Amino acid sequence: MFTPDISVILPCAGFGTRFSAPYPKELHCLGPGVTVLDRSLEAVVELTKSGLNVRLVVVFGAHKMETVRYLARYAETFQMVFVYQNESYEPGLDGAVRSALPLTEGPVALVLPDIVVSGVDSAGSLLAAVRHTEMTGWSVVAAEERDPGILRQMGALAVVEAGGLRTVQAATDKPTDPSGYNAFWGMVAAAEHEAHRLPDVVGEEVDSPLVGAVALMVDRIVNYNTPGG
Repeated sequence: MFTPDISVILPCAGFGTRFSAPYPKELHCLGPGVTVLDRSLEAVVELTKSGLNVRLVVVFGAHKMETVRYLARYAETFQMVFVYQNESYEPGLDGAVRSALPLTEGPVALVLPDIVVSGVDSAGSLLAAVRHTEMTGWSVVAAEERDPGILRQMGALAVVEAGGLRTVQAATDKPTDPSGYNAFWGMVAAAEHEAHRLPDVVGEEVDSPLVGAVALMVDRIVNYNTPGG
């Protein structure tokens, strides 16, 4: 029997209205045989290379069968389970996370299919983040950002450094006023006993559980909301 060491939630139920393409944005081609989805899963693949058993929980809708078919190429890499986004939950990202949580075991990471992290050691960033959850409960893979327009669209963070360790001092999703924030997250990892709070990472009018999380910084995070990235 497969027993996961870690579960990864991959929300693929969105409609990608801002992307405005006749195909799912996560399947946008970045090079020969490489899509945005492949790049977003690089850090998850690295978890398996480290020896961890990974359960990938894919949240989808009936309009995303093309993405479901594409993921067949990872059938020998992860244990994959698929769940429709529960319509009784909120229709956004928090609803996708709630739909996936009952199928998770162990520490849980949230990886977005249209977010690509890059730079030195970016492939190993999620593994490092997961290891930090053993001590702090929460960790994020993040990139520095000062552009208020970008911060308004992302999970904004105020990251501070002390004693050689970066931690999250404040966090909110898509802030109306991004002043005081200097980074945004691309992936989130939570210890098993904290995973029930993952919907609050992207929820509205709730305190973010990311305050106090360790921040693992990467060179760049790209959000593919448009075909041009």
